[in-house]
Amino acid sequence: MENQEKSDVEPVVEPAVEEVPEFKGKNLEDAILHAEHRLKVPRTEFEYEVVTEKTRLFGLGKEVVIRAKIKKAGMSGDLTVFLDRLMDVFPLELTYEIKSKDEISFVIFGGADKQLLLWKDGALLLALQHLLNKITDKKVQVDCEFFRKRKEKSLRDYTLEVARRVSDSGRNEILDLMNPYERRIVHIAANQVPGITSESLGEGFLKRVKIFPVNRRPR
Repeated sequence: MENQEKSDVEPVVEPAVEEVPEFKGKNLEDAILHAEHRLKVPRTEFEYEVVTEKTRLFGLGKEVVIRAKIKKAGMSGDLTVFLDRLMDVFPLELTYEIKSKDEISFVIFGGADKQLLLWKDGALLLALQHLLNKITDKKVQVDCEFFRKRKEKSLRDYTLEVARRVSDSGRNEILDLMNPYERRIVHIAANQVPGITSESLGEGFLKRVKIFPVNRRPR
């Protein structure tokens, strides 16, 4: 009887930790092509983030490293249906328009409360983008009042200023926490300055970016 009771107890299985593979290339496009080849799916079916973008030793070209994983099955959804339902319960008065180009869905928000989406550097707008990318297998980019264009220019200009300062001083600089969209802009801009590279620090959705000289020892 005792043996029977023991046999009825099922062992506890610990959930496996998902490992996100890394892919390298001489630039971002090359790294994405590498991921497409290895994952055997088009880029619209996986999500990726730039891990690091740096100049190789002795300045022999550049190397971009990304992490990419296939989007979960069953997350496909109709953006229009979801947004209509969301607008019914959302506590803001908003409108939206959807445009598609090159396998990307662009959602442009408007309405009486649109300025609230841009509060605190577009925190709510970017949160909506993160949500919409979870319910559809197409890449979604959101915008409101040309926020994305202004944000990218501001972040690019700031990054170039920091990169040039690092180039002059030889000292590393670490930027504030950023989401993957912001980090990608920083990595691309930082590497436009000769002798300067960048890398992401930390784990999770928000990470810091370190900008540092390639061929000079930090002072």
